[in-house]
Amino acid sequence: MSERLKALSDAGVSIWLDDLSRERIETGNLADLIKNSSVVGVTTNPTIFAAALKEGERYDAQVRELVASGADVDKTVFALTTTDVRDACDVLADTAAATGGTDGRVSIEVAPDLAFDTDETLASARTLWAEVGRDNLFIKIPATTEGGPAITDALGDGISVNVTLIFGLDRYRSVMEAYVAGLEKAHAAGRDLSKIHSVASFFVSRVDTEIDKRLEAIGSDDALALRGLAGVANARLAYRAYQEFFSGDRWQALADAGANTQRPLWASTGVKNPDYRDTMYVADLVVSNTVNTMPEKTLQAFADHGEVDSGDQVTTKYDDAQSVMDRLAAVGIDYDDVIATLEKEGVDKFVTSWHELLDTVEEQLEAAQSAR
Repeated sequence: MSERLKALSDAGVSIWLDDLSRERIETGNLADLIKNSSVVGVTTNPTIFAAALKEGERYDAQVRELVASGADVDKTVFALTTTDVRDACDVLADTAAATGGTDGRVSIEVAPDLAFDTDETLASARTLWAEVGRDNLFIKIPATTEGGPAITDALGDGISVNVTLIFGLDRYRSVMEAYVAGLEKAHAAGRDLSKIHSVASFFVSRVDTEIDKRLEAIGSDDALALRGLAGVANARLAYRAYQEFFSGDRWQALADAGANTQRPLWASTGVKNPDYRDTMYVADLVVSNTVNTMPEKTLQAFADHGEVDSGDQVTTKYDDAQSVMDRLAAVGIDYDDVIATLEKEGVDKFVTSWHELLDTVEEQLEAAQSAR
């Protein structure tokens, strides 16, 4: 057992792996990470699946079966990804049972090119939920304007949701509103609220990447001194918004009916600038009742040299976080424009990754057909 990762877990941070492959499942690697690295959940995305399919031969037999059945690219992607996620849910079933469904979760995403279509997003969420057929599943829905009603309706159906691609505080507040509205809908339908779970995936490193670029363009000493500070400050203020939102009479009525809060999930926690500490988006965001989903490289870095310094690194630093944001505005950083840019790029990148996944599967289908 990694003592450093255990200390992180003991501090109230649920450690999730931002990666999945059939090889991880079938070789026992995922089970080993659960046992020895305090991993209690898994997140996936199209990029992760594309990499797994390109690098592994463990999909070949299922691809051949799908070719024989006449499956097209979309049906093949659906079958391959839901199979992996279902099997990963089974590996994590004991964790889910031990935590009452809070952890032991595996996330699968609706097709990113549906991000601006409410009805199709909801239909995809329902189809994925039914196909995987595991209570410890999360359906990832992007936090676009159109995604909001789909999030509410999916939760109203009793579907647990991972809301993804959150960058800004206003968007985050709208996500929490969509969550509570979904719980109210589920409660009105007589559903057991204790069985509905959700996380809000708040992206961290991409905020620094975008703001650092702008700070370097400004070029002043005051601007350059702020590089690498925005991502953590923004996330800390998101946690303050979380604490503020999940209080008061409206939330208390749902809590009394058994509802769970929608935990913040720190996403995009791999460091993209090599000049920064490789564990900064983990160590600097330690606070209870959160999730940190890490690429394996970040997980290994924290296991090797990560530090949980004196516990809570978030609620004790709200003033510092606000000061950073105020200083960014003073040197000319337009926060709203940054967030709008990141939201657009976030969806665009996921759509590009989705089409790369489709292309990868199409190549495998063609190869399997040629071998027949």
